[in-house]
Amino acid sequence: MTRHALRRYALRLVSLLTALGLWQLLTGLDVDIWLRFSQFPTVTDVAHAFAGRLTGSDYWTDLTDSLTRILAGFLLAAVLGVAVGVLVARSRLAEDLLGPVLEVVRPIPAIALVPVAILLFPSNEQGIVFITFTAAFFPVLVSTRHAVRALTPVWEEAVRTMGGGRWRILGSVVLPGALPGIFGGLSVGIGVSWICVISAEMISGQYGVGYRTWQDYTVVDYPGVFVGMVTIGVLGWVTSTAVELLGRRLTRWLPRTSYVPGGRSRSAVLPATASAPVPVVVEAEGDSQYQSDAQQQGSGETEQEARDEHLV
Repeated sequence: MTRHALRRYALRLVSLLTALGLWQLLTGLDVDIWLRFSQFPTVTDVAHAFAGRLTGSDYWTDLTDSLTRILAGFLLAAVLGVAVGVLVARSRLAEDLLGPVLEVVRPIPAIALVPVAILLFPSNEQGIVFITFTAAFFPVLVSTRHAVRALTPVWEEAVRTMGGGRWRILGSVVLPGALPGIFGGLSVGIGVSWICVISAEMISGQYGVGYRTWQDYTVVDYPGVFVGMVTIGVLGWVTSTAVELLGRRLTRWLPRTSYVPGGRSRSAVLPATASAPVPVVVEAEGDSQYQSDAQQQGSGETEQEARDEHLV
């Protein structure tokens, strides 16, 4: 690991510790300046409650149930979202048949479909998976559709000229070219899935992190509520990071951009092609005056040559 990477991880750790220290300070001193931090449990209270939950079996049962619901709904949404997104983007008939229905259902919040899930499915477990699926389906669908429509037609024409058929174009051009957009939708979808599955568990669940968090609130166990909130945050961060890492692994062929401080140099980066990389042209501040003088000298010589030709 390089020194730069260590510095970044250290900065992130300092940021997290600063937030926890500020939380402990405001709650420990019972600060009430418009916001009532005296009602909040301290970091130590939440840590003690967290340690107590880890030793029990209910915590791990809730964790397993929530993860199972998330994975089932999200994987189903990923497969169907990509498939329907490609179909709608590539077929006018599919867009005319499915587009109006999808656009009417898409603005409806997934949590608002809880009554529909209760009436439609025979068990609460299937209804919660349906809510999770609905929450992740539309971000994946929309991002896939836009990514496929944004592809350059030249790539498809090149495959056709070499004798490639429809499935060859789909596997060699459409899906690889749309992968960055697809994983963008997957990253958004996994986050929305966590929001909706927790809400669904609060309403109709029997086990799960959301259900346990709501139960702690009803019995006024605020440290337990924060234990559930921290668990949800950590699980959401871990799953989102896993999706992003998978996306980076599958799109290693993409050119990666790096941050260059603006105060050191000004750079103009030309877009790279698939055949050969394009060098980065970096113009130092001291060279701009030299190039300006050279351009002026060149323009003066051109004018002198024009005068000589006129005299001849």
